Amino acid sequence: MIPMHAVAEDWVRIAVQWLRLGVEFLGAVIVGMGVILAAALFARALLSRQTADFNAIRLTLARYLALTLEFQLGADILSTAVAPSWTAIGKLGAVAVIRTTLNYFLSKEIKEEQAGLRAHAEQAVASKALGQSP
Repeated sequence: MIPMHAVAEDWVRIAVQWLRLGVEFLGAVIVGMGVILAAALFARALLSRQTADFNAIRLTLARYLALTLEFQLGADILSTAVAPSWTAIGKLGAVAVIRTTLNYFLSKEIKEEQAGLRAHAEQAVASKALGQSP
């Protein structure tokens, strides 16, 4: 007869793998949503001939990518949460460093772009108030 703790471990392992798969799927859905939204914004900008600055579109896509990186890192953590080997832990560490670094620089770029867009909007408002064209 199989011990109960072995059966429980198998159930936990299976549940965590399904959860990991769900988290990875959510990450993929988020990327898809971001790409679709960015493509729609890009198409609208092209059709309205507002092609001078695509920073707002890049900023939109970057937000979705940053969120996806968080989901994917969570999925990686789940995959090593149940009976990890030293090789799996090492791979997780490397992937976590890479994804965290990417997320850091994406977040930094998002903040810089937001600050630039805010400054540009404030300058346009100030120019309009003075009766000048921006």
